[in-house]
Amino acid sequence: MDLTKKSWQWVILIFLSFIWGASFILMKKGLESYTNHQVGALRLFFAFLFFIPVSVTRLRQITKKNLKSLLIVGFIGNGLPAFLFTKAQTQIDSAIAGILNSLTPLFTLLIGLILYRSQVKLINIIGVFLGLFGAIGLVYRGSNELLSQANWYAIFIVIATLCYGISVNEIKYKLEDMDGVTIASLAFFLVGPFAGLSLLFTDFSHALTTPDYLQNLGFISILALFSSAIAIAVFNILIKYTTTLFATSVTYITPIFAIFWGIFDGEKITLDQFLWVAIILVGVYLVNKQKLVTIKYDKG
Repeated sequence: MDLTKKSWQWVILIFLSFIWGASFILMKKGLESYTNHQVGALRLFFAFLFFIPVSVTRLRQITKKNLKSLLIVGFIGNGLPAFLFTKAQTQIDSAIAGILNSLTPLFTLLIGLILYRSQVKLINIIGVFLGLFGAIGLVYRGSNELLSQANWYAIFIVIATLCYGISVNEIKYKLEDMDGVTIASLAFFLVGPFAGLSLLFTDFSHALTTPDYLQNLGFISILALFSSAIAIAVFNILIKYTTTLFATSVTYITPIFAIFWGIFDGEKITLDQFLWVAIILVGVYLVNKQKLVTIKYDKG
């Protein structure tokens, strides 16, 4: 697999979308038995356990120079969003969460320009907004349901996407000498024990009274293994070979897979949905375009 080639970059992007497309459903399943804090903490702690065979062999790579960045990626990029998403999904559905998650490339763009002095092409900015427009249209589809479900819990996901924007830029510009798997394993090594410790102060008595608590714990384990451990490691690798905007445009494609997951559940896909999918793909294509005008933010 040669990630210097755009064809393989697209393969990885679609692979990540496939995995993360089911993450909202897995969180919902976990919330049927466990509290939002327990789901978030279990997700982080399980990912930490999955990574132990890798992380213990790479602890020597933690230095004074990169410790701050690894803490940012671990706590801001992985830890805080895990709790924010589960908190939000106690009051809003997966479709709305998917739309709000599509703010990630926009925050990545803004934070990169302002805090990291990154350079971006004008065509990439157009792609960011076009992809966001397509993602909203794919789920919204002219219904008033989106507005009727809007509530203050949505702000938790907005904050989470802001965290993702910070983390992605930190990986791209501050941890350029460290490979993606190492970054993911060490980030979870730093945040995982705190998540596990917090579980000791929660009450599992209610969860144990629910009929499917073991099955729902299994869903959380799947969420941790695939959506956190594996997907984040692969995502970190993708960042190394592409731009931050292209990597985060995975959040535009995720709703597409949510739609196709619905087909297997008996739902129908309509012609207008194919149109929104096409708009999203054009947006992602423009995000990865490397020509035209360059925009650089200078703080002074």
